[in-house]
Amino acid sequence: MAKKIAIGTWNFNIGPYGENPIPFDEVLKGVADMGYDGIELGGFNGYPNPSNTPDKAARDALKKKMADHGLGFAGLAADLWGEQLINTDDQSKYIAEFTANAEFARDLDIAGIRVDTVQPPTIFDEVDYDTAFDRVVKTWKQCADIAADNGLYMTWEFEPGFAFNKPSDIVKIVDAVDKPNFGLMYDTCHGQMVGVIGARQPGEKEVLANQMELIDMFSGKINHIHLIDSDNTCHKDENGEDETSAHPPFGDGVLNFDELIPRLEKEGVDNGWWTIDLCFWPDAWDYAQRCKTFLDTMNEKYG
Repeated sequence: MAKKIAIGTWNFNIGPYGENPIPFDEVLKGVADMGYDGIELGGFNGYPNPSNTPDKAARDALKKKMADHGLGFAGLAADLWGEQLINTDDQSKYIAEFTANAEFARDLDIAGIRVDTVQPPTIFDEVDYDTAFDRVVKTWKQCADIAADNGLYMTWEFEPGFAFNKPSDIVKIVDAVDKPNFGLMYDTCHGQMVGVIGARQPGEKEVLANQMELIDMFSGKINHIHLIDSDNTCHKDENGEDETSAHPPFGDGVLNFDELIPRLEKEGVDNGWWTIDLCFWPDAWDYAQRCKTFLDTMNEKYG
């Protein structure tokens, strides 16, 4: 069955767009005009979120606005980056913020909610591995139950820019959380940088020959998919240091989607969506149509 194609709205309100986000209503009209089926909502920096869309009336109005554009929600990226997950023994504020976002997603009929480990891989200079591992697992077990209570699945976007960015660590955490509604977001750019390049991994690098081996390693644990190219580099922070994966448009990198997409399709991810992620890419808006056209071709071949 053909996949619905979405684009992440964070492409247009953080990074190069952080100080001057494209207005949310313009994003909706633009992606609808380009033929997208929906958006994956980045609920931060002025776009709809639990704080600025606080009650049923506001959330119902947002659902109507989406429907008027013929768009659906592919997921929610919750704003949890201001919270502490690893570098505190009290995750109550993180859990409270997660809960607010889970209820927000439920009210918008969004099926899945995204998380990451919040702190960078350098956090292990402050917190030992076992303590960090236990804090993440304990917190995410609670969050997965909260998500389930709200009818949601929970998906972890592993990245080179966040702690636990080695393939074996990723598997260990998913296995330890051990909740049926918890799994991995497989972003093809992060898959390359984490699994093949080993970007920002502390200590000895752990890499595989290619992403096929990484997907095999994660098989049965993937519950959400982001598609975008990789040029084997990281986006740079304001100091010129590696931060997280660069997300070049399709065709500007090295990935072979005629291999990757059929392999990912074998995983049977059943939410029906492919999401395009151009996070931090300059002029991402100008590439949105080109990326949609590319995935239309892939959809015809493999969707």
